[in-house]
Amino acid sequence: MAVQRITSRNARFQQLQTLLGNRTKRGRAKEFLVQGVRPITMAVEHGWTVRSLIHDADRPPSRWAEDLLRRVGAERIAMAPQLLAELSEKGDGAAELLAVVGMEPDSLARITVHEDFLGLLFDRPTQPGNIGSIVRSADAMGADGLIVTGHAADPYDPKSVRASTGSLFSVPVVRSPSHREVMEWLDGERALGRPVAVVGTDENGDAGISEFDLTQPVLLLIGNETAGLSTAWRGLCDHVVSIPMTGSASSLNASNAATVVLYEARRQRLARAGRAPLASAVPAPRS
Repeated sequence: MAVQRITSRNARFQQLQTLLGNRTKRGRAKEFLVQGVRPITMAVEHGWTVRSLIHDADRPPSRWAEDLLRRVGAERIAMAPQLLAELSEKGDGAAELLAVVGMEPDSLARITVHEDFLGLLFDRPTQPGNIGSIVRSADAMGADGLIVTGHAADPYDPKSVRASTGSLFSVPVVRSPSHREVMEWLDGERALGRPVAVVGTDENGDAGISEFDLTQPVLLLIGNETAGLSTAWRGLCDHVVSIPMTGSASSLNASNAATVVLYEARRQRLARAGRAPLASAVPAPRS
């Protein structure tokens, strides 16, 4: 495949640059920029469409980058290092490789509901970094997907992509305009015999998370960083749970709260299966 060379801020460079800061154009093109060995590798391994691979025109690629450039059928762009550094948004030079990756469709059908379903919904998040952090926690705790609802930050924003450290490519993340589409989807799943409890999180919950059965199929709701859950979602909750707090703090950062609740769900499910979730964390006694 022929290699395109970019040595100036031409039209193609400007088009790539818009993927960083222009959400509208990023959405219109249905593609976004990815950097880092793990994120790019995961995008390829999980079958996402890599449209372009951008590398330093003046530096020989590493074995990893050379292998990727050879086996991925994508447009190849050799870019001047100072321009690659701009796209990399790094303070310590340019990334070795950048990938332009196509977005997946915002279809709730991408999230599989089953008897042990564990889903997460983030209501109107404002910080893209929080979305990425929650995706990473969802991946670590075995969640089946994340739904982002309402007027919200973009999961494909560079800050979100970086914060997910590649988990964006293994956990389905779906944007939904409002609660209506989500509830229609859940009603359809319930009609097929897959009951899913809608469980909100709030400091004034009806029960603590350890007192509530999170082994059942659940969709966990995390509210906006400042305002919490919307009135609509509060009204649709089957249950509301809280995280027990001590000290002067009345709440946790949204991504931290999501991680705590996901961990509790994971702990309960491992206990039900007869597995000790913390066994590997207990050091062996010294002889």
